[in-house]
Amino acid sequence: MVLDELFNIRDLVDWEVPNDEFKRAMRGFVGSVCVITVGEGEERSGLTATSVISLSAEPPRMLFCVNRSASAWPLLDRYKRFGINALTGEQQHIADRFAGRDGAKGPARYANADWLTLATGAPILADALVAFDCELEERIDRHTHSIIIAKVIELRVRPDAPALVYGNGIYDQVGGKQD
Repeated sequence: MVLDELFNIRDLVDWEVPNDEFKRAMRGFVGSVCVITVGEGEERSGLTATSVISLSAEPPRMLFCVNRSASAWPLLDRYKRFGINALTGEQQHIADRFAGRDGAKGPARYANADWLTLATGAPILADALVAFDCELEERIDRHTHSIIIAKVIELRVRPDAPALVYGNGIYDQVGGKQD
């Protein structure tokens, strides 16, 4: 008897975890809540993301993943410059708005917040915990998503506020200046 027949190794290699089980497990990951902002004027949109990470410090690069079915995807693909805005604990309403929870789309997602532009011209949340003004360096398409590698052109930091985080379907706050 061949070893792979005994242990059904071929079955293990071809087997994948069911999508719903995978999604349920991923809810256990806690991540910083960011909004990715893109576009100009009436052609603006954005999305909420917890898949944002630092890729390298030398040179400064960020990475995030985005579903290509997201409403902001066509603008990200066309403009190739965008903001990555890490939210404070007081900005859950912005996270919900950019996630589409209130039905807002496109430029309506920018209502009731102060925005500015830096070097690239991408929209930046004025009072974000940290805001990165970025250009697309590389896009890697895999399955339903694209991995975006972002070149950081400019940044703004507000270190005194707690960070908004999300995990298991719940928002929370961590860090910030302690009195």
